[in-house]
Amino acid sequence: MAQNYQFDNTDLKILELLTDDAKRPYTEVAKKVNVSPGTVHVRMNKMEETGVLDKTTLRINYNKLGFDITAFIGIYLEKSALYEKVLAKLKDIPEIVNIHYTTGNYSMFLKIHCRDTNHLKEVLHDKMQQVEGIERTETMISLEESLNRTLKLSN
Repeated sequence: MAQNYQFDNTDLKILELLTDDAKRPYTEVAKKVNVSPGTVHVRMNKMEETGVLDKTTLRINYNKLGFDITAFIGIYLEKSALYEKVLAKLKDIPEIVNIHYTTGNYSMFLKIHCRDTNHLKEVLHDKMQQVEGIERTETMISLEESLNRTLKLSN
């Protein structure tokens, strides 16, 4: 599929249905979209080829696995030129699940999962704040995730 492929409503409906439940069989998706299962399969392959589908993942409830703290960390870099170097080091910290390069107050904004406050302290003090190029951090602990959804793509 060419990079300039124009996605239609069928593609968007397929994505929406599988985003709601990635384990849904293509035969069921095909019935809801009024196409053949082969069409769903071909279109999914084409969306992978173009990079629209990056990868398929599971949504994990980390609390059920003993990670009771979700926190967001704002990072101030000593200078923005250090971003790539700091990014490489932060990628080695397994508790970090999202890293964003941002505008505004922070140079970077992260999401992490920790077992408890002692674990959070260990990650912040012993791992993150030891990374050369980080000037300082600000931590916000999430009290509750009230919404976690994907963007609706079809009309």
